Amino acid sequence: MNKFVTIEDLGLRDYKEIWEYQEVLFKGIIDLKIRNRREDAQLKTPNYFLLVEHPHVYTLGKSGDISNLLISEEKLAQIKATYYKINRGGDITYHGPGQIVGYPILDLENFFTDIHKYLRFLEEMVIRTLDEYGLKAARSKGETGVWLDVGTPFARKICALGVRASRWVTMHGFALNVNSNLGYFDHMIPCGIRGKAVTSLNVELGRTEVSMEEVKGKLLKHFAELFEAELKKETIPNNS
Repeated sequence: MNKFVTIEDLGLRDYKEIWEYQEVLFKGIIDLKIRNRREDAQLKTPNYFLLVEHPHVYTLGKSGDISNLLISEEKLAQIKATYYKINRGGDITYHGPGQIVGYPILDLENFFTDIHKYLRFLEEMVIRTLDEYGLKAARSKGETGVWLDVGTPFARKICALGVRASRWVTMHGFALNVNSNLGYFDHMIPCGIRGKAVTSLNVELGRTEVSMEEVKGKLLKHFAELFEAELKKETIPNNS
């Protein structure tokens, strides 16, 4: 099993560009696994963890309902946002500047073959990170992601999750609101769940801005602990 994970910090990049990049990495791992089985080979499969911010974009999962996007194409253009229907699980999600989006592209056969455990570990990574800021985050039963004040009228979501997996290889991932413009969430029903608020780390801490690099470092630390992974970080020049 290969426990090494290459971390790529991609900066601010267009959603479609990074979606296509994910697909290339995802297919490369699957093709290698197929080759190993056909040729009875033992070539190690790589693992990646992409960190990125996106310009304003709404994405709809394969089981999602387009009616959960509350604005027209004309209005999308006015607020300088784009929209894509994509191949992950879940419903509608917003990505934008000030939000840390993480795409672990892992061969889970290098770690464990349990998608439920994988999702819970991603949630736990975020929960432990928020705990370092004095926030007691938790899971909400039946609602994937990470929440604050679960079980109260003030429940609010701070991190969304949606993944795709094939042959135990993962793609897509999580979106943690750090310095997010929460006004953009008003244009959708977050994850298709009515009556639930969203929040951002800076809002919860009463700060104008929280260091994105600091939060990334904490996320990666907890990821490595949970997955018992060895991280190799690469900073990719931002060509946008």
